[in-house]
Amino acid sequence: LFKSSMAKLLLGVFVVYMLHTAWLLYGFLNTKPCDGSTGEYCITSYLTARPRLQLSVFTCLMPDNSQLHLAVKIDPFDPHSTFERQVNISLPEQTRANGTLYAVVYVHKAGVSPLDDGREVHYAAQLTTYITPTHTHTEGPSPRSENPVSHWRPHLSITMMSEDFTFNKAGLPSDVRRYMRVSQDGRQMIYLPLLLVNELSFRVRDLLEISSSTVQLPLTVSYEGISLRGFRFWVHLQDVVYSLRQFGFTEENIDEIKETLVGSNLYLLVLTALITALQLICEFLALKNDFSSWRKKKSMAGMSRKSVLWRSLSTLLIFLHLLEETSLLVLLPVGLGACVEVWKVFKVFKIPLQWKSSKLHASRYLSYLVYPLCISGAIFSLAYLRQKSYYSWLVNSLVTGELTSIICLSETSSSV
Repeated sequence: LFKSSMAKLLLGVFVVYMLHTAWLLYGFLNTKPCDGSTGEYCITSYLTARPRLQLSVFTCLMPDNSQLHLAVKIDPFDPHSTFERQVNISLPEQTRANGTLYAVVYVHKAGVSPLDDGREVHYAAQLTTYITPTHTHTEGPSPRSENPVSHWRPHLSITMMSEDFTFNKAGLPSDVRRYMRVSQDGRQMIYLPLLLVNELSFRVRDLLEISSSTVQLPLTVSYEGISLRGFRFWVHLQDVVYSLRQFGFTEENIDEIKETLVGSNLYLLVLTALITALQLICEFLALKNDFSSWRKKKSMAGMSRKSVLWRSLSTLLIFLHLLEETSLLVLLPVGLGACVEVWKVFKVFKIPLQWKSSKLHASRYLSYLVYPLCISGAIFSLAYLRQKSYYSWLVNSLVTGELTSIICLSETSSSV
């Protein structure tokens, strides 16, 4: 009774969580504009007056603490436009010596230095990142090292909310508030342009390793004006990526998630999230039922210890195989299932068992044929097929042997 109540409690918590998420999504997709005629205190956009703007991209060693070098200048700058520029960036000596480099994007009045404009907005983003040079391209000769070295990000994707939206000060969304700068214009309060550098465009496979001989590197600067809904969407996605990094996801795993998030429609993403959540709860319930049924087993009628042992071993080998080239989103349920299979092994060896001699003899005779074939196949693959590593070859060979043995044992069981 307690276990059933616990399962219902967990299911209820999940349903409440999903309803809460749906309510947040509704508020996210339907932000209510401010209505000044009803006495609400409104914050209007700086872009409403259509000022003449300029977009400038500078490079520096450290934001707000080093000299700025102009890389891109767009004058006049139309917030509703879309463009792309390709430039070559000269690397300072400190950056070439395994250092860093930043890009600082300014939106300010045209013809005025951004440092002299009281209503400028800026955003700093890294142009370099530190990773171990394994699967990246190298610019210039550089000895390989196991230590993280500085790599170049060849894309700088700039977005800005170009929608003329009036916010209610009392109901200002928290995700917008942290990017908002407010200025007083007489009795009217205005907010400056909401600027954002899209970190989701960064991919590990695009990185270029920086060596001491690298003088210049290419940089593609792109811009796109987006709506309020799009701006909040990108902010939330970047928060998700940041959370994944905190949970220990590798950059390769995060890249796979970025591909899914960036290349999909917002409504399709919501539908995918709901289906994924339902799939997870179904897997949890199935695993719970499997665990409960095995806890109640008192006999091994219709089963054999060898089959349970083989199943556990094969599940572990498949988990090791996936561990080498699969994301954590797939590994988590597979790893949990492998733990349950290992627990079953300890469980079955505590249950009395009656062996069938005919099945034992059939399995023994079949193993005389299966094992030599598996060993010879592993030797053949090592000698004539390209392998990523000896570990990969070992895991693949064991997985193949296990699957072959399981198939043969199942055929033997059905025929005996």
